Amino acid sequence: MTIEAGLTRYEKVNDEIKAELKKRNKVSVKDVNGQRYIGCALDSGKTIEVYGTPGNDMACYLNGGKVVVYGNCQDAVGNTMNGGEIVVHGHAGDTMGYGMRDGQIYIKDNVACRGGIHMKEFRQMRPVLVIGKNAGSFLGEYMAGGTIVLLGLNLKRGEKLFGTHCASGMHGGKIFVRGTFPKENLSPNIKVMALNDDDKKELDEYIKKYCKNFDVDYKEVMSKPFKKLIPATSRPYANLYTPN
Repeated sequence: MTIEAGLTRYEKVNDEIKAELKKRNKVSVKDVNGQRYIGCALDSGKTIEVYGTPGNDMACYLNGGKVVVYGNCQDAVGNTMNGGEIVVHGHAGDTMGYGMRDGQIYIKDNVACRGGIHMKEFRQMRPVLVIGKNAGSFLGEYMAGGTIVLLGLNLKRGEKLFGTHCASGMHGGKIFVRGTFPKENLSPNIKVMALNDDDKKELDEYIKKYCKNFDVDYKEVMSKPFKKLIPATSRPYANLYTPN
């Protein structure tokens, strides 16, 4: 089933999507032009294919479903998602995966500022954000759990793996980074470490899935070493509120 979005208001487009998903498990939406909230709270077993550029809060509160975008995305994709999968065959805007609590997001190219902000995990709920190219400033800001993978594929000369204030306020989780990266852009509360065997096993799973999603050569991705960024303390701002 295919829905033509065009210049139709986002409310009507989403109503059509929901109506069709009551009849079937998969819907394609074509000619998308910034319509918001596509795939919001999509349940497990349901899939939406998006052709074009979806607007803010696509797949927010995703609840186990899958959203695949053949194009780029605007801001706050995967906002507070509870589970499921988002695959973007392009790049994405600010606050990608804001507060995500579970599930996986795969971005072929880059994300803008504050990717993975407030990511968190609880018991078996462990969110994952994989970025193929690079990220803007404040990647992993206030991160409390989960995993971010930053691959740095196809970087042009002069482009940096991540912008300033990377992992600012991070107090949980980890970020895997491939190749060289600008240490001056790291927040001072972050430790750079080698991967252990458990890290390598976990990372390999995500890399293989990224390569499968975007038809990327696995050996090429693994041709450069990875480092792990973790918080040095679980209370990065404690000294701001205590006397010397």
